Amino acid sequence: QVQLVESGGGLVQAGGSLRLSCAASGSIFSINVMGWYRQAPGKERELVAGITRGGTTNYADSARGRFTISRDNAKNTVYLQMSSLKPEDTAAYYCATGPRPWLFKEWGQGTQVTVSS
Repeated sequence: QVQLVESGGGLVQAGGSLRLSCAASGSIFSINVMGWYRQAPGKERELVAGITRGGTTNYADSARGRFTISRDNAKNTVYLQMSSLKPEDTAAYYCATGPRPWLFKEWGQGTQVTVSS
């Protein structure tokens, strides 16, 4: 199993920035893809961005151009740099990992991001 610990959420004003981090431990040899999902109240969980071990990225249309995903394979850590944040970005953000693109099987506990207008 993979354990995921997220950090970096919080309250920010619209137009501001936040950086989320997620450190993986445990069965890290099984990890190929790492990513971030989010879920707002009353909505389904959606993929925000993902990145493979080789650096190939995948973004939701809502995130492209404002968010940047990156990873440090040596540290087994994935990051999500979020800029130009909007109130509609308010959600619980979940780190996820998986054995191949874009299959995610392990999930973190989530970190709350709240964007005020």
